[in-house]
Parts: sequence; C-alpha cells; structure tokens
Amino acid sequence: MNIWPTDDRTEELLQGARQGDAAAAERLLDRHRDALRRMIDMRLDRKIQTRVDASDIVQEVLVDANRRLEEYLANPAMPFHLWLRHMAQDRIIDAYRRHRGSAKRSVDREQAMLAPSLDDRSTMNLAAELSDGELTPAAAATMREMQLRFQAAIEELGDQDREIVLMRHFEHMSNQEAAIALGLTEPAASMRYLRAIRRLRQLLGQPSSESDEA
Repeated sequence: MNIWPTDDRTEELLQGARQGDAAAAERLLDRHRDALRRMIDMRLDRKIQTRVDASDIVQEVLVDANRRLEEYLANPAMPFHLWLRHMAQDRIIDAYRRHRGSAKRSVDREQAMLAPSLDDRSTMNLAAELSDGELTPAAAATMREMQLRFQAAIEELGDQDREIVLMRHFEHMSNQEAAIALGLTEPAASMRYLRAIRRLRQLLGQPSSESDEA
C-alpha cells in the first residue's frame, strides 16, 4: 500500500485549499506528515541520523510547503505528494551538506540517498518476492538476519538502483509515480526498476527470475 495519502479526501482538501480555505490547507499538510517522516527516515545516513532529527526536516518541508502552496495550486506540475517529496529531497541534501563537512559538499541528489532505515514488513515482503515464494515460519524466525542482509545489499546498489527500489518497495509508489519523481518516461522507469531488482537478486545470491515485473 502506498505510504502517501492519495485518496479522495486528499483531493477534497486540495480543492478546499485552492478555494482559499486555510483550515483545509493545514489539514492537507498535516495529512502528509507521517509519509514524509517515513520517506526521510529511509534516506538518512546512519552517521547523519546522530546529528539530524528527521522530525525537524519534516517540519521544515511543511513550513516551506505552506509558504509555497498557493504557487503550487496555481500550476500543479506534478501530484501533490510528489511535490512534497521533491522538497524533502532538497532538505535532505541540505542536511548532508551541513553535516558531512567541507570535503563532502559536492554531494548531489543521488549521493544523499544512502543507508536507508528500512521498514521490517516491507523488507520481508521484498525478501519473499525475490525468493519467489512466501516466507516460512522458520524463515520468518530469522527476520533480523535477513533484514541485515537486505540492508547491506541495498547499500551496495548504485544510487539510481537504490532509489527506485526504495520508491517501489518501501514507499509503494507506482511505476508512473516513480517516473514522474525521477523525471523519466514510464518505460525508462520500468527498465531501471527491473535492472535494480536483478542486481539486488545477484547481491543476495538469488537467480534472476522471469517473473520480475515493472
């Protein structure tokens, strides 16, 4: 299930905000707080996590979004949640530049997306998919070991491969959403995803599967 609230209620709040309803705008932004927190958590380097509170980044994004909301509503170039994600990524990059020192100031958008803090259930679901079956109780008992293996494997992926795996399996975004967020065509996003899953299988010692789908 997509972590972002993209249902009819969000559309109603967007319409209210478009009509100048300040309360609707406030509820709209607050409705995305938890998803923003999860998206940011999975992209903060462990070293940065000791110095940067994800809640602070969330608040900065929401304040910035509130300030720029009228501009967005006048010309929404992308879905609202993807607009928020874009601002969150910029804030993550800013955090890296502030806290990784002058030698790291050349960090770009992809390099900021390191060492994700991954959701246990999503990790186990992906593990089951890559092994072409459901996890047995015995396998589930080794969840922590498998989570660590996945953590290491995902960190070994290239920047682009890692990002699309996070989008598709941990944010549960559609291929269309990932394509918009990455500035790609849908076929290109699909190919990138398939490449990332094949590489992840290799890192985990799993054979490639004909069932890999975009």
